[in-house]
Amino acid sequence: MAFDESLAPRIRDALARKRGVEEKKMFGGIGFLLNGNLLVGVWKDSLCVRLGPEQAEEALPGPHVKEFDITGRPMKGWGLVEPEGVEDDEQPSGWIQGAVKFVGKLPGR
Repeated sequence: MAFDESLAPRIRDALARKRGVEEKKMFGGIGFLLNGNLLVGVWKDSLCVRLGPEQAEEALPGPHVKEFDITGRPMKGWGLVEPEGVEDDEQPSGWIQGAVKFVGKLPGR
């Protein structure tokens, strides 16, 4: 298993009523795009979320959150939420809502 396939359906459920969402395999995991912009994804066993620079900076000191870095260069404005940070059903929804708030303001592609 390249990525935690149990996390993907939880993301799908959280985004089920949101228009403009597309799902793609990427980074050895799965990504969800909003109007063509990458929103959230599953990488290995963690949730990656696009929060924007300010929100990501606020989130990074939090428990079970670190910079999203799969290449040796952290992606600014992104966070990687470890499995302990998305164990219950409410946790992924909060992260996804934060990502939608930021990405929803970006121009569509």
